[in-house]
Amino acid sequence: MDDILHKIRVNLYENYLTDNPNDYSAKVISERSLNVKEVCQTAVKRGGAASTAEAMEHNVGLFLKEMAYQLMDGYSVNAGYFTANTTVRGVFNSSDEHFDPKKHSILFRFNQGDLLRKQIPNVSVQVMGVGDTNIQISHVIDAKTGSVNDLITPNGTLKIKGGKLKIVGENPQIGVYFEQVGDAEGDDVGESVKVAENDIVVNNPSELIVVIPPLAKGRYKLVICNQYTGTNVPLKEPRKTMYEKTLTVQ
Repeated sequence: MDDILHKIRVNLYENYLTDNPNDYSAKVISERSLNVKEVCQTAVKRGGAASTAEAMEHNVGLFLKEMAYQLMDGYSVNAGYFTANTTVRGVFNSSDEHFDPKKHSILFRFNQGDLLRKQIPNVSVQVMGVGDTNIQISHVIDAKTGSVNDLITPNGTLKIKGGKLKIVGENPQIGVYFEQVGDAEGDDVGESVKVAENDIVVNNPSELIVVIPPLAKGRYKLVICNQYTGTNVPLKEPRKTMYEKTLTVQ
């Protein structure tokens, strides 16, 4: 263990993808989210970069901008630490059907690269025990595009999987919300749009299916607020959780 350079901490949660009540899945405890500027600053501070933080940030921005340009022309990118490629989602009902933005979508995929994979032996995992067993959102699926934890379609349906999700309670705060967020870490949260009560199509402890409101283009956080306990006695006060993934309306 003396050669281990890095350490991550995880909490364990009931695994809702299996029927075994003794199964748990691990969730990394994120210290916080770093933006490009902060990563460049830490690289210079640690002494591993022969550059100023400002110059590095500028060059990283140029690289990312050019990478996006090439991805939009259909090229794949192998940056060593990650790979990226462009895909098209949606069903084409005939061999001569054209791309239709109303039923098809473009998606950019990023995956772990060889250089990052080789660093895995340098990471230790510390299990901190069973995590908070309040509302748990494991993943969400957009019905129209099939996108998982990424794209959402206004006026379409969203499947939300997890635990203790059931919308229960008389408090007016109870419900499912989409809160708009900015493009950078620390940006103010914008408008919060609540899903209409009759647009909650399926309301189960392990699954919600809701109709997505007519959201404007942008980035959103999914928020669930309920008083569900799994018994006939609801919580005295509503509890709320915000899903860590950011969802996008294109």
